Amino acid sequence: QVRLVESGGGLVQPGGSLRLSCAASGFSFSTSPMSWVRQAPRKDLEWVSSIGVGGGKTYRDSVKGRFFVSRDNAKDTLYLQMNSLEPEDTAVYYCLKGWGMDSPQSQGTQVTVSS
Repeated sequence: QVRLVESGGGLVQPGGSLRLSCAASGFSFSTSPMSWVRQAPRKDLEWVSSIGVGGGKTYRDSVKGRFFVSRDNAKDTLYLQMNSLEPEDTAVYYCLKGWGMDSPQSQGTQVTVSS
């Protein structure tokens, strides 16, 4: 059974940084593309970034140059380095197996960007 556990969120001032982690189990992590999605208050779920099996990375336009996705297949862990955070980045962040098309089944981690 797929299990994904996100961590690393918190309260940060605008311009600050956070590194999110997602510990995966129950499936072959190294042969699965992985994604980050987020949901802000009163808004729809939106895709943030994906990383393929070969390491190819894609990002939504609003986070390009600020967010960086990576994976450690030896640790079955997905990461999202978030720099230059903006209040608009405030959301619950979820990791997903695949290209981000499914609904999250995990708890997510709250990121709040506020002064």
